[in-house]
Amino acid sequence: MDALQVIASATQIVSGMVGAISALEQASRNLDEAPKRIQSLSDFVYDLENLTRRIKQKHAYKLHNPQLDYQIQSLSSLIERLHPNISKARRIVSKSRAKNLAKVVWTSVAGDPLEKLVNSIRNDLNWWLESQRLAGSVEKVIESTAKTIPVRLKIKPEQGYPISSKCKFIRTSLELDSSNRVILIVGLSGIGKSCLARQVAADPPMKFVDGGVELGFGQWCSRAACNGSKDEYQRRLARKICKFLVQIGFWKKIGDENSGDLEYMCCLLQEALYGKSILILLDDVWEQDIVERFAKLYDNNCSYLVTTRNEAVYEITEAQKVELNKDDVKEISKAILLYHSFLSEEEVPGVAESLLERCGHHPLTVAVMGKALRKEIRAVKWEKAIIDLSTYATCAPGPVSYVNEKEAENTLTIFRSFEFSLEAMPEDSRRLFIALAALSWAEPLPEACLESVWSVVGQENLFPLVVCKLVEGSLLMKTDSFPLYQVHDMVSLYLDCKTNDSVKILFSESSPEGIAFISPWLLTFGKKTVKQIAEERTELCIGASEEKHAAITLDAVIQAVMASKSISELEASRASFISILGPRIEKLISSNSQDLIAVTAEAITMIFSKTDYQMYFPSLEYTDAIDKLVSTLEGCEDPMIQTNISIVLAKLAEFGSPDTVHKVLQSILINQLADLLSPNNEEWHESVLTTLMSLIKAGKSNAIERMYALEIDKSLIKLLENGSEVVQHHAIVTLKAFYEVGGPPANGFLEPSNLNLLPWQVRLSLERFVFSDKSIIPLAPKPQSFEDLILKLLDNDIKQVVEAMQDLIPIVEKAGDTGIRNMILQSPLIKRLSELLQCEHSEKNSMRSESAFLLTKLACSGGEPCIKKFLEHDIISELVKLMHCNVPELQDSSYMALHQMLFSNGGVLIINRVLQMGLIEKLAHSLEGRSMKTREVNMHCILDIVELGNKACLERMLSLQVVEKFVRNEKANGGSGETLAGFLRGIDKCKNLITAERKVMKQQVVRKAKAALKGHKLEVHILAALDACLIEGSKGAGSSSSTGRQRK
Repeated sequence: MDALQVIASATQIVSGMVGAISALEQASRNLDEAPKRIQSLSDFVYDLENLTRRIKQKHAYKLHNPQLDYQIQSLSSLIERLHPNISKARRIVSKSRAKNLAKVVWTSVAGDPLEKLVNSIRNDLNWWLESQRLAGSVEKVIESTAKTIPVRLKIKPEQGYPISSKCKFIRTSLELDSSNRVILIVGLSGIGKSCLARQVAADPPMKFVDGGVELGFGQWCSRAACNGSKDEYQRRLARKICKFLVQIGFWKKIGDENSGDLEYMCCLLQEALYGKSILILLDDVWEQDIVERFAKLYDNNCSYLVTTRNEAVYEITEAQKVELNKDDVKEISKAILLYHSFLSEEEVPGVAESLLERCGHHPLTVAVMGKALRKEIRAVKWEKAIIDLSTYATCAPGPVSYVNEKEAENTLTIFRSFEFSLEAMPEDSRRLFIALAALSWAEPLPEACLESVWSVVGQENLFPLVVCKLVEGSLLMKTDSFPLYQVHDMVSLYLDCKTNDSVKILFSESSPEGIAFISPWLLTFGKKTVKQIAEERTELCIGASEEKHAAITLDAVIQAVMASKSISELEASRASFISILGPRIEKLISSNSQDLIAVTAEAITMIFSKTDYQMYFPSLEYTDAIDKLVSTLEGCEDPMIQTNISIVLAKLAEFGSPDTVHKVLQSILINQLADLLSPNNEEWHESVLTTLMSLIKAGKSNAIERMYALEIDKSLIKLLENGSEVVQHHAIVTLKAFYEVGGPPANGFLEPSNLNLLPWQVRLSLERFVFSDKSIIPLAPKPQSFEDLILKLLDNDIKQVVEAMQDLIPIVEKAGDTGIRNMILQSPLIKRLSELLQCEHSEKNSMRSESAFLLTKLACSGGEPCIKKFLEHDIISELVKLMHCNVPELQDSSYMALHQMLFSNGGVLIINRVLQMGLIEKLAHSLEGRSMKTREVNMHCILDIVELGNKACLERMLSLQVVEKFVRNEKANGGSGETLAGFLRGIDKCKNLITAERKVMKQQVVRKAKAALKGHKLEVHILAALDACLIEGSKGAGSSSSTGRQRK
């Protein structure tokens, strides 16, 4: 229910209440009817309260505006005036019934008071209804006001961290002192700098009319973490600024979120903050230039709260420094302890003060100890905790790597709190936590990574319980969206001290199978020192004589690659594994283990790109690789193994010599592939069609002859009739390749009746194979006739031009013939059509529409030569302009023309031009246009580009917030999630992505959609549609994930 419906419902309820009041007045002399009428009134008020709550929730981020808040309060005010009067009426009726007075007595005693209350309630209701009539409608007024008010950015405050006097001091400084734009909050690690800053920024002074926003940096965004590489540091900082621009709602011309020129991003930052008044929290800053880049921005009224533990940042002279020390946190430490221990002031033992003193009142230490002592009321346990903290702090060596030696004692106390927390946990949780020290915590880690570590040290099915204990103990933090884990910087520092212990657990104390499995994960997500060990072990396992270990390692390689959170992360891990796997595929495929050959084939199909095939496959021509692969196929009944090995064989042919092509075609079991195209094998269809396309590219007519013999074309036609949208797409592409390369067979299964089942653009592509008579050479039209039509087309008379274009259609449809196509290309036809598209007078719209239709036909039949001619005359940009006009007929015809061009033989040229001219940006921005038709045609065009584009194109779309804009349109239209599902299906159809890239890209789309939908009423419905689409896509592609082979 939107806000307009809410207020309409409120008005309806109040009107109903007026009627109920009249009924109550009539029933005021009837003891039986009066209570029912009063209860009805009470129900009306309850409904009105619920509606008021919904309005407040919808506009929660705009209630800072006084006018908007006042308007919403009118409903609350009405409810407050109704409650006491209804309660009084109920008491009067109840009292009168108890005494059971006669009718006359009831009238004389209670009639007047009840009548007075009835009149009061009626007046209140009439007052409210009158106020709505005067304002037109409460919702209309609220919405019109809300639209003009910018969203006030908000930060979520830290739970369990009370507001301290230092928080009030910083707020006062921000309110009164406008000269210092930067406030540096300094202090010991874990003392609560970030929590304090969030408390301030969560409720910023009113002068920050645009609210507050938080941007975290951490050690990951520092020169030290980049090994001194200036380029890498600037790339990471640029990525952080990209994230900030997204947070504040600045979408224009944002580059790839994972890379970009730092100086350009700073220019965008200057533009984004122009005229803004935001309290910006820069959390955990490690480099001085980060603060300086923000502080030097001008023409804004922003201020900056900066938290840091790097003394180099302290040197910023223009900043006001606020130190957070023991005395500042002492006033709130008791409240923090009570919050985390789940105890009240009365329940907590008397030694709690001694524990707080031993903890130095340090918030992080207090929180960890509180959780370790949760619901513990025995004083002896608290005394033991105090003794343990003291003993550890006295005896333990300080952390060598820590930057501030003066914090050594504080650090040791914190570390001991971690030790104490671990001691209170089960052995499994303690062992997992120490094992996690091998991982790099510079960025959040996927849950699959932590689960892989646990699988080596514990029982797999217990992972959810074990990791939950670490989260409850504040040793791990889990994000809400997409299962990711991160740690506090002090926990990270503690884990640094345990790296050697972790390496010992994972590499020395684990079984050979466990080492084989965990090594690829640590190569991807481990610390730098651990990665070196993991790389050596991965190479050793893959090249080892023990084939079982090699298979386990390859299995883990697949899982680790697929756990990537982004395409850039995927590329990095893929490159590492390709360098190890590529030179060894000959040995792996030549092994005697069919399990190893099968998992090698799976790894190849998952992570190899075209370049990798070109580099490593030619060397296999001179080995027994083909024989080994075919031998594995024979007798194999596992469809996953069949499809993976078939793809590898087909790629060997595609990138091999003619002899290899011949050998593969003679050896590959095409009959197996034909069986997998049956309707009940839907999950393998996409993989089979990929194999067929590679065989067609390699073997051409020879491959097609074998496929015709097995009636594969018949199976493809059945898929067109019954398959899912993604499978239909791949079947169309394969069938078209059949007929373009080998021509239709004499007794083919594609008939005119089948064409009616196909999309119109596919009918245009395939109908010539059905209707053309190969024995008849198409006759070119008389040159004079064509010239006459061109002359009519060049005329200025609208009727003559339209007639000429209609007469040209039969000629254009035969542009597939070389002679006719050359005649068209040498004529001024295409140039004239381009000129007609540019006519802006409304009376010439029919010419523009006919021009677009003629271009559609020409793109379909003329192919790439005609597309090149279109590009010469800049027809693409003209069509995009037409898609943004206000004439629905022209918008449809221009989109259809562009759609056909994209799906023609020269479609890749169109994609390149769209990227070069920045038309993707225009299409993306149009998704927020006012016209529904404009949004519709641009959305369809974007989905076409998703289907035909490449990795760079899709990443560009994601950076332009296309997914978020799709979500906004779904919300506005009460949608079913079909556009988002179409985006996912487009990625499934895209032939320019490898399997791993496709999966990671879809994960990114779903993550963005979940974040944009969070809390919305359509969230469950749309996410269910996305889940269904993901399941459909996984069926079409086969099981890409590993089957979880036994490791221990």
